[in-house]
Formats: sequence, structure tokens, C-alpha cells
Amino acid sequence: MNLKKIYETVDALAPFLLSKEYMERGMHDNSGILLDCGRDIKGIVFSLDLSLAAVAEAKRTGANLIITHHPAIWEGAMRLTPDDTPALAECIAGGISVLSAHLNLDAAKGGIDESLMIGLGGKGALAVMEELSCGGYGRVYDVRPQPLDGFAARARETFGTDKLAVYGEREVRRVASFCGGGFTYSAIAFALRHGADTLVTSDGKHHLISEAVEKGLNVLLFTHYASENYGFHRFAEAVKTKIEELPCTVFTDRRFL
Repeated sequence: MNLKKIYETVDALAPFLLSKEYMERGMHDNSGILLDCGRDIKGIVFSLDLSLAAVAEAKRTGANLIITHHPAIWEGAMRLTPDDTPALAECIAGGISVLSAHLNLDAAKGGIDESLMIGLGGKGALAVMEELSCGGYGRVYDVRPQPLDGFAARARETFGTDKLAVYGEREVRRVASFCGGGFTYSAIAFALRHGADTLVTSDGKHHLISEAVEKGLNVLLFTHYASENYGFHRFAEAVKTKIEELPCTVFTDRRFL
């Protein structure tokens, strides 16, 4: 299968238009085909990051395409050498192409941010913080009323991690969640404005944790990886159903989970 066909499959699930819309709002992204080795694709590895471990998995399985969430090239690379860009250099040497779906996959319907809501027990968003043409980011939703410790225990189990920091003591009824690095003053204000009692995200700085707790919110902080890997796996499964003729492997780097 050629790489363009796989790009079109990804685009249908997580439109790259969403990345362009984000960039029009002043955000940076670099999604799409980031390395094309010019060969037909015979197998795919899905990995949240382009890492040496992900490249090793591609070589082990005979795959020559890695699909990542986080862009394999974030900003302009000055050099492509084993010292400066080791994983990319390995891909070039091994004929392994790379496709990244970042902000478009965060915001897509059924994407990573919506998957975070689903994994936490939400059925549908009452409000979306950043609305885009065919998706959005940051959600508030109701969940079954439950004690905070029970909610946290189920989150650890669903997202496959024991690295979850928990602050607060309120019963959980309404949650605001933001995948990845979405913990900002705007996120706190959005949660409070829509009556959330609990905020779930990652990459928490102390001043933001303090601000949220002081204003009465429970705060649950995943690792960045754990907050997104669950939704990335759901995306990988959706792609696999569209291209059943290709062998696909989903790689999880448990160092960061």
C-alpha cells in the first residue's frame, strides 16, 4: 500500500485541517508525512513518540512506517545525524517512513481528548473549551457520582498507570479534562465556569495546582504519556480496521506510562 493511501485513511479519522486551524490561532504544529522513504508500506508501528525503542519495534516486526502522535520533527532540524536526531537517522537508514498526527488527533471526533473523557466515564460533553470545525479540545461532562478515591482508582486501571497524582476530597460528579499539556489558567476558568468539581489533565505546575485546589477543584494529574496513550490506542485500532491487509503493531513505552 502506498503512503498516500495511509495518509488519506488517517486524514479521514483525524482531519489534518484541524492542525491548520490551530496554527491559524497562533499555535505551532507539524503534522503529516514527515519522512517519506519512497517505498510501498508493508507494515505499520503505532507509537506515541518516535523513539529508538519504536524504531527497534518496527525493525523487529518488519514494518516500514511508524505513525506517531507527537511530531517526529517539531521545529526545523538543522542536522539529521545519529547524534542530533538518532531515531530519525535510524529511520532513514532503515527505509522507515514516518507520519505524525498531533493537534488534529487531539481535537478530532473520537480523538485523544474525547477518548480521555470516555475513559474517565463521560458519555458526552456539556461544553467544549476550544471548538473547531469538526472537533475540539477540553471538555466538561457529567460522570456517575462517586468518591474521589474510587474515581482515581478506576482511572489508574483504565489508563494502565500507577503514576496519578490526586489532590482534593470532593465527591466527583462533573469533570473537566484536557489531554496532554492542557493545564492552564484558561482550563481552570473553563472548568469552574461550567460547574466542574474535578479537573483531569497532565503536566501540572505547582502554581496551577494550587490555584485549582484553592478554588475548590479536585485535581488529577496523569503523566503526559498516560493521558494520551489510551486515546492513541483507540485511534490505532480505528486505522487498523480500515487497512486490514497491512500488519499493524501498537507500541507502548512503559517508561513514560
